[in-house]
Amino acid sequence: MNIPNTTRLLDRIDTPSGLHDLSRDELRQLADELRKETIDAVSVTGGHLGAGLGVVELTVALHAVFNTPSDKLIWDVGHQAYPHKILTGRRDRIRTLRQGGGLSGFTKRAESEYDPFGAAHSSTSISAGLGFAVARDLKGEDNNVVAVIGDGAMSAGMAYEAMNNAGARKERLIVILNDNDMSIAPPVGAMSAYLAKLISSRSYRGFRRIGKQLAHLLPRPMEETARKAEHFARGIVTGGTLFEEMGFYYVGPVDGHNLDHLIPVLENVRDAQNGPILVHVVTKKGKGYAPAEESADKYHGVNKFNVLTGEQKKTPAKAPSYTKVFAEALIAEAEADSRVCAITAAMPSGTGLDLFAKRFPGRCFDVGIAEQHAVTFAAGLAADGMKPFAAIYSTFLQRAYDQVVHDVAIQSLPVRFGIDRAGLVGADGPTHAGSFDVGYLASLPGFVVMAASDEAELTHMVATCAAIDDHPSSVRYPRGEGTGVERPARGTPLEIGKGRILREGNSIAILSFGARLPECLIAADKLSGYGLSATIADARFAKPLDTDLIRRLVQNHEVLITIEEGAIGGFASHVLQFLALEGLLDKGLKIRPLTLPDRFQDQDTPERMYEAAGLDAKSIVARALSALGREKDAHAALA
Repeated sequence: MNIPNTTRLLDRIDTPSGLHDLSRDELRQLADELRKETIDAVSVTGGHLGAGLGVVELTVALHAVFNTPSDKLIWDVGHQAYPHKILTGRRDRIRTLRQGGGLSGFTKRAESEYDPFGAAHSSTSISAGLGFAVARDLKGEDNNVVAVIGDGAMSAGMAYEAMNNAGARKERLIVILNDNDMSIAPPVGAMSAYLAKLISSRSYRGFRRIGKQLAHLLPRPMEETARKAEHFARGIVTGGTLFEEMGFYYVGPVDGHNLDHLIPVLENVRDAQNGPILVHVVTKKGKGYAPAEESADKYHGVNKFNVLTGEQKKTPAKAPSYTKVFAEALIAEAEADSRVCAITAAMPSGTGLDLFAKRFPGRCFDVGIAEQHAVTFAAGLAADGMKPFAAIYSTFLQRAYDQVVHDVAIQSLPVRFGIDRAGLVGADGPTHAGSFDVGYLASLPGFVVMAASDEAELTHMVATCAAIDDHPSSVRYPRGEGTGVERPARGTPLEIGKGRILREGNSIAILSFGARLPECLIAADKLSGYGLSATIADARFAKPLDTDLIRRLVQNHEVLITIEEGAIGGFASHVLQFLALEGLLDKGLKIRPLTLPDRFQDQDTPERMYEAAGLDAKSIVARALSALGREKDAHAALA
């Protein structure tokens, strides 16, 4: 990485306006400094490194050519936005990325005027960009709108829905396709750069309009032949036929690491005055940092690491992750039943299905960033007798709720959902928290909704899902390590709708749904110090509820506390509905439902997030004491 002189340009850049008067050589120097700063920052915080390194030059070029924040720059997903944050007044806080009270790992409207639209889920930038473009025109303004979207995000249907709408409306909108993996482009070099510059120029666009006008004067067969010939020729040269057919003017491919190629093209499209334009930019993920370039995933997501060696700092695992336990349990079911198959939406390693794919490559399907398709694809498999397991993060399953309702639940198809990252997820913050799946699944008739309290329970619940063959089912489990309990090589199906009691008491009943169970057991020990004995029960099922267990708990205890890693409207709501209909709320029972708070929690460590949510052991103790009127003891418990 060669920096031309000892004067650091980055130290002089407070806002992107400082880039407008820099020479090409100075912009190249700035890009080198920006790449180094990004590497150094992420080595301290961890996070998404490879994507940001791949767009360093593109980020510099965009801010040098466009007048942000007046011109709107919208990043898809946000994994690649760290260099953007450094250039937009947040360099002094960049080493707080993904930390409690620090910068978000994604773009965030509340964080900066240079983040006009928040991101974290894929494939939203073109839709949002079109919204900004239409709003601009309705207000009679003249700013540019630029949406940057990666090639992976282009696998989602939403991106094409947006392009179809934008192409039909003809608003002035610039889309940058950041191509770093699809290999849809011909070789990028001097000739393609020259062609991109030519095609984006005002003179070529004018000549093309004249050509179209002249073609209209020709007899219809000749006009159609001329149109097809021009499209075909440009498709051969540039590969942009698909985007042209959707109504976008295609420019590219352009070397995304060559500022001499990038800047003239961006200047040309900036000055274009009509219609949507797509600029195809080819980049290399992890560019400029050898460990990232050589890594299989280009250092997509990393822990803190040593900059010189690239070695990541890892804490030795005390127990296998829930994700791995799910994968191994699913493999065991597939060993016993050839109908078991697995589906992931572009997250094979994140969901553990890379392990399943190694064992059963013909029965594992990665459908890309397409959760809606994944769910209906699974429904089709189930309808024809297979046993599909769709392994999807809770936060991403939200994107396919219509398909869950209409294509799975209404037809009572036995699609099994492995819901990873249930509950709070730490550094990724509110956009990735699995807060709502219990509420949105347990409201559906016929759905079996389970939550695992430890690795053994998860293994049994996977077996339970496999055994259910007449309606849909789900099992949720958290991110991170398990508890270290022993688990069987293969699970045994549970009795549907039946929980279990782990400890008997007589004062307080604590009914846990999910992985907060260890905290409930710690709380029971603490309560004994206050002279209170607690019954600890594991609900296992939010639907169907174990009504016998709930009735027993409320009849034999003064206080019932429910615990769940989900939002209001989930497990506790079903418990209260049952108690109300049974007339059991009129017996002087004190009920305290503990859920995630009614707000989106910013990133922090999971431990601090659960403490802030009131779902740790001392908060459970305090809530129990408060229910009994022992406020002084409750305050002491929280101290």
